Formats: sequence, structure tokens, C-alpha cells
Amino acid sequence: MDKIKQLRERKATLKKASENVRAEIAALTDEDSFVELAAFSFSKDNFYHEDAQGEGVVTGFATIGGYPFYIVAQNFEQSFGGLSKANCEKIAKTLNAAEKNATPVVYLLHSYGVRVGEGVNVLEGISELLLKATQLKGTVMQFAVVCGEVYGSSAALASVCDCVFFTEKSTLAVTSPMVLSAKEGKNLKKEEVGGYNALGNALLPAISVKNMGEVASHIMRISDLISIPVIDAKLNESSPALNKKADAKAVLGVLENGVELGGNSCPEVKTVLCRIGGIAVAAAVFDNVKLNSGNVKKLRNFAEFACCYGLPFITFVDCTGVEETMQSNNSALLKEICEYLSILDTIDTAKIAVVTGRAAGLGYSLFAAKSVGFDYTYALATSQISLFESQTGAEIEYANEKRAKKEELQKLYTEENADPFHAAKGGYLDNIIEPQFLKQYLVASLQTLVG
Repeated sequence: MDKIKQLRERKATLKKASENVRAEIAALTDEDSFVELAAFSFSKDNFYHEDAQGEGVVTGFATIGGYPFYIVAQNFEQSFGGLSKANCEKIAKTLNAAEKNATPVVYLLHSYGVRVGEGVNVLEGISELLLKATQLKGTVMQFAVVCGEVYGSSAALASVCDCVFFTEKSTLAVTSPMVLSAKEGKNLKKEEVGGYNALGNALLPAISVKNMGEVASHIMRISDLISIPVIDAKLNESSPALNKKADAKAVLGVLENGVELGGNSCPEVKTVLCRIGGIAVAAAVFDNVKLNSGNVKKLRNFAEFACCYGLPFITFVDCTGVEETMQSNNSALLKEICEYLSILDTIDTAKIAVVTGRAAGLGYSLFAAKSVGFDYTYALATSQISLFESQTGAEIEYANEKRAKKEELQKLYTEENADPFHAAKGGYLDNIIEPQFLKQYLVASLQTLVG
């Protein structure tokens, strides 16, 4: 028997059974860089009585922008990307190699869930896979690309990842969107159940992209930030726009090469991987925030990300404390606050806070106070720091004042109690900054703490 001919025939059969997923891998990775692993493993599907070519998943390693990655790509052409015990074991084997070689992983997900017919066997495989992926969290980065419909246990795999990419065709759900829609008594499109815009409350570190080329671009930018902590950059740039209005938009303009994670959830808090003066940081930019369980959890997750990958954590604070609603009162808000503080305490890299707008109550205590471990706390000259936000503070401070209007009392409270110089007098601020020079102070502080 001609073994070379046999090998070529088997390769041709394998590639024909996975043409689409191989095209996706090629679009994501550097040209001719993908090396497949465990290509010829397959098991018999006892329900459909057919061989699962490559176990229905393509695995291997490749480079993206010159950076090495392990690749795990579910083959939807094989049993609709269904998970089996052998399939899960093949993926777990790849994750073991990623851990051993300290190399990040990219999952290309496209699956209707488990394969029918394996019973408890596949559940054991799923447990092994999810545990291994969880063990990798914070050790090597894991990226997920939702290439189409991803339901059931494959959706759980995406939730472990540090970054999840969605296109217009992406749908991520714990079960079939048709079932979920029916249970709600509605007739929703699948994208309305599990698309990028529909999953705001899921608090995934999601990024919306148009195609695989954009995925590759984002992965390269994030890899640059994680792998190269410091690069040369202009250090003395000023930002005159901040003197006019120091809002979230102007602050974001100070950040270099920013990649926002989770832009579809709690948009009042921007969580951005970026550089400041060439130094990679994790920056949380507040935009007139009232705290609730959702945005505190988002901040907690982002602080954990900074801790895992050794990034300086910077808060740009514009927060007037807790959202005063029954919904927030009867939520996990207080628990999330404790979890956030626990994570913040474990960050052993630089922690810097800048009060850019208002910092009242817990808005100051959690995100700017020296007592929770911030190495440097700054305030813009135009900012406000106080025990209460202006309306509540005025009502308490001037409860017996009948002569002035509410607006006048609020202005008086702000002038007498919220000026950042009051906090500076107590030694709680390292400096009060003219807004346009914010970046210069941050660069100098980072160089001291990181260098």
C-alpha cells in the first residue's frame, strides 16, 4: 500500500470535512503559520453512525501578528459543532499545552451544544474542559470569537475568556434562542436574544467587530499591551480640551492605543486597555456614574484583569455614590463592593486615582481614597470631592435655611464643601492638577511606580 498516497487521501478527506473553519483560521492567523495538532483523531458517533473527522474540532498553533497562539476551532460542518467527550478531551489537551508553554489561546466557537447519544460521558468531558479553561484564567490570555451560533456548554467556555468578539452573525446563549424567546412569550430574532447588543447584562468583556481581520487587529493590540509593558512615547503632551470640559470623552482622548472591553454593558463606565506615555495600563473612565451592582461588578472584573496580567490600575472618577433605588437596595451591590475591594487589595502594581468630575460618598471611598491602597490620588482643579452629592448635601447642611432657592443652596454647598482643596488640606490628595497637564502627571507617576 502506498502510504504517502494514503496520507494525502486522508488529508483531503479531513480538509473537505472542515473547509469553512480552516478558512476562518487562515483569515485570523499569519499566512502559512498554522500547524495542526491531533488532526487524525476521530471517534464514531453512535447516534448518527458516522465518523467525527478530527473529533469535530481543529486544534493547533499559529502566529497572529508574530505572536504565538494555540488555536481551538469548532467545526460546525461536523455534527453542528457538537461537543463530545473525545472532542472535549482534544480541546483540553491543547489547553494543557498552552499552560505548559505559557502561550495564549484563541477559540473559534460555533456549536449547537452537545452531541446526542453520549449521555453522561459528554458531561464528564465538558467538566474537564471547563475546569481546565478556568485554571488557565489569569495564567495565559484566552480569546473567544463567536463565529456564529454558540449555545449551551460552548457558551460557558466563552464566559471564561478574557475577551469575547462578536460579529453581526454572532449569537451566544445558554440554550436555543427559540426556546428562550418562547418562554418569554415573544417571537424574537436570535440576535435579539444572544447578540452583542442583547447581552449587556451578561457583563462579558465583549468587543464588536466586523470580520476576522478586525479580530486579528484587536488581538495584536491587546498582545502588545500585555507583552510589551513600556514603549517609547511623547511624554510632555498637554491636553487643552480638558481645560474646557473634563468629561469622559476628553479623558479618553488622553489614552493611547485604547481597546475598550465590554462596551455593550454599563456604558457609564468605560473599561479600557491602553497606554499612557507608552506605559500599558488598565483604565476605568467614569461618566457621571451612580453605583449599582452591574457597574461595580464590571469594575471588579476589570480590576481582576489588571491584577492577573500585572497592569497598573487607574481610575478616572466621576461618581456621586450609590444609585438610590429599590432595585439597587435589593441587589448584590454591597456584595460586589466587598468583592471589588478584595480584588483591589491584591493588585501589587501601580494604583492611581484621578478625580476628574465629582467624587461623593462611596464614589470617593472606593475609587480614589488613599486608604484603599491608591499610590497616588490626584484631583483636577475643576473637580468636586464631598461627603454627599450637591443636592443631598445642601438639604442636610442647610436644612434650616429658608431664604434661598434650592439651586442657590446647592451651589453654596459645592463652593463651601466640595472644593478639592478641602481634601488636599487633610493630606488625602497628592496634588491638584490643572486639567490640561493631567497626562504629564500620570506619566511621571507611572514612571516612578513602574520603572
